[in-house]
Amino acid sequence: MINKFLNVSDYGIIGFVGVAFAYILTSIMLAAGMNKLPRDHGREFAHDGGLSAGKPRGAGFVFILVFVLAMLVFGNVDREMLIYLILTVAAMMTGYLDDCAKVSWGELRKGLLDLVIAVMAAVTMVNFNGSAVTIAFTGQVITLPPLVYGALAVALVWGSINVTNCADGVDGLSGTLTGITLFTIYLIMTRMDVAYEFSYSILLFIACVLGYLWFNATPSRLLMGDAGSRAMGLFIAIAAMKTGCPFLYLLVAFVLMVDGGIGLVKVSLLRFLHIKILTKIRTPLHDHVRKNLGWSNAQTVFKFAIIQILISAAVLWVV
Repeated sequence: MINKFLNVSDYGIIGFVGVAFAYILTSIMLAAGMNKLPRDHGREFAHDGGLSAGKPRGAGFVFILVFVLAMLVFGNVDREMLIYLILTVAAMMTGYLDDCAKVSWGELRKGLLDLVIAVMAAVTMVNFNGSAVTIAFTGQVITLPPLVYGALAVALVWGSINVTNCADGVDGLSGTLTGITLFTIYLIMTRMDVAYEFSYSILLFIACVLGYLWFNATPSRLLMGDAGSRAMGLFIAIAAMKTGCPFLYLLVAFVLMVDGGIGLVKVSLLRFLHIKILTKIRTPLHDHVRKNLGWSNAQTVFKFAIIQILISAAVLWVV
């Protein structure tokens, strides 16, 4: 909003102020309001899941709303971006209402809600950006039929929401990996000179996540809940598609995808096809390394982050 009244020379200063605003307001709001958030009931099947019982959860409600406010004040919110903000809030609210519920909404209801949001995101992406896909490593541009691109976009958004949600189970892990993934996407946009206006929203989003991580580092004082993880997964998918190279998601979000995705594949194959795989691997993967390999929470966060940073660095070298 402010950017509409500024000269180009003022963008840097206002951009800095916006990022600082997003981080500081998130920190203040979480510090002041964390005791008003719903309480976690613990995770029955997660390794050390009982340790989270009683902690405030649903912090995503706060940092997502701060992100939206920061975008409205400091960002350039056109019609496309406005739709993405609405969808991000919708993803957050479906998660937050589940965080507040005494009985979980269940996988089916949440999966269907995620599907509705994914379809709306895909339609918006095709409508405003077309259906061309760039192969980042070769520069080749492939124009897909809109329905094909839309179907792939739905799968990407739905998958990203759910793998990011599944990866949220260790203090600081999901937020740290999200920050690395989004900053990698920001650097890709900068290097490829695409989606300039959208790229600033990534910095604001990262600032809000960092404000949350201040309180979520081991031992955590509060949890993001589904309100945060679902919205983060949606925003990552949208950002990946805005690069014009959506298949880069497979690399820039590799650790999130593997950590949360293995469990989704394992459960889906068992439930629908009665096929058992990876029977000796606990899922999500962060539970396996803590339970079976004896990694501490801090080791899990650092080692997973190191793996993603190395992959991201390799991607940035090539694109």
